Amino acid sequence: MKKYFSHSLFAFVLVFSSCTKVIDIDLNSKDPQIVIEGNVTDQAGPYTVRITQSVNFSATNTFPEVTGASVTIADNASNSELLTEVSPGVYQTNTLQGVPGRTYTLTVIANGKTYTSVSTMPGLVTLDSLLLEPNLSFGSPFLIIPRFQDPAGAGNYYRCVETINNVRLADYFLYDDLFSDGLVNGQPLLDFTTILESGDSVSVDLQCIDKQVNLYFYSLQQTASGNTGAPANPESNISNHALGYFSAHTSSKRLVVIP
Repeated sequence: MKKYFSHSLFAFVLVFSSCTKVIDIDLNSKDPQIVIEGNVTDQAGPYTVRITQSVNFSATNTFPEVTGASVTIADNASNSELLTEVSPGVYQTNTLQGVPGRTYTLTVIANGKTYTSVSTMPGLVTLDSLLLEPNLSFGSPFLIIPRFQDPAGAGNYYRCVETINNVRLADYFLYDDLFSDGLVNGQPLLDFTTILESGDSVSVDLQCIDKQVNLYFYSLQQTASGNTGAPANPESNISNHALGYFSAHTSSKRLVVIP
């Protein structure tokens, strides 16, 4: 794997979506905002919620951890768990198991404020294979196509996370079925900053996400690419003006070695 020019935090994202609303913020606001990032999956736990605080745009890129918070995840099947802080700002489950179809509620009490988020885990869509297709244009000699069957019925959203030689890329790839309902995916992962070489090991995690999580990552990509006009933060699915996201999603992984 080679990086042939400066790596952007978020590369091109293949996504079909309607216009989104973003919220303008003062990049040099004196009051920090809480940032919450949490995930529950259908894979075995533990699941993690990370809590930090934002910093001014002109400050160093170090985000203070929020310690001593009360963090709870509950589902609509009467299961609830108070997470344990395993390191500063990092909270983990012990027994909770994610199940497709269930709705999960995250509740965080930190710095005297309460933040909540609700995410429903979609049904599992299996990543059947990773196809290699010759790339006849600029960049890597191969395009990677995650092959999966979209279930009939519009309203499915996907996020692909790519790992190359055990290094997880910061780029992310979004799909939805607005124009491909019920079809087998044939769209490649378009990464314009990485050249795949013979022997590279590429892993892809296909995550089935809900609509609000898709909106968060889409608006995050728009913000990173400068398509929002004035500086703006991504559309969080967490209450009380928190930044970040909470996602209950399925996970299906496949690996391919570049010949």
